[in-house]
Amino acid sequence: MPRVKQRTDALRERGLASAMAVLAEEGVAGLTTRTVARRANASLPAIYEVFGDKAGLVREVFIEGFRLLADELATLTPTADPLADLRRLADAFRRFLLDNPVLAQVMFSRPFADFDPTTEEVRAGVKVRKIFVQHVRAAVDAGLLAGDPTDISLLFFVFVEGLAGAEGAQRLGGSRQSVDRRWRLGLDAFLAGFSAAAQRRRA
Repeated sequence: MPRVKQRTDALRERGLASAMAVLAEEGVAGLTTRTVARRANASLPAIYEVFGDKAGLVREVFIEGFRLLADELATLTPTADPLADLRRLADAFRRFLLDNPVLAQVMFSRPFADFDPTTEEVRAGVKVRKIFVQHVRAAVDAGLLAGDPTDISLLFFVFVEGLAGAEGAQRLGGSRQSVDRRWRLGLDAFLAGFSAAAQRRRA
């Protein structure tokens, strides 16, 4: 089958899909421009023309990861219980990272020496951060948490990302029951701290 030669948006999409598949199947070490070109049925020069270099390819994967995560989190419809919504947000974030462990590495651990996200690329996570702020602000507005919503949401994001990373590295326990229990303990403790401040404020 002849290789596709057109340097088009379709090739960019196919190249990105191929990079995501290579990452999922072969890990960070397997992601090269050559393997992506072969999988996308494109020439190596075509991949370089579309993405620039390997760093450009990783950049697109990085941005796509945050787009997929934002789309996943955006499906969470707010309810009348903002604290329960925060737990659902943590659960959805946890599932995404555990279901996409290598992609999560690219997004949060920077495993490629030739890719260092710039300010523009870090903006890829803005929609995710806004979703966290939205849910935290709902809890603050309801008087269930006390503090600046931006501060709390950033801490919450870092907290759940750290827990998910620890779970992925099998540092939270050897059984599903123990891991789930420690997630509940952690979330209970985190939310209780800001809830106690809200209760003191009401008193």
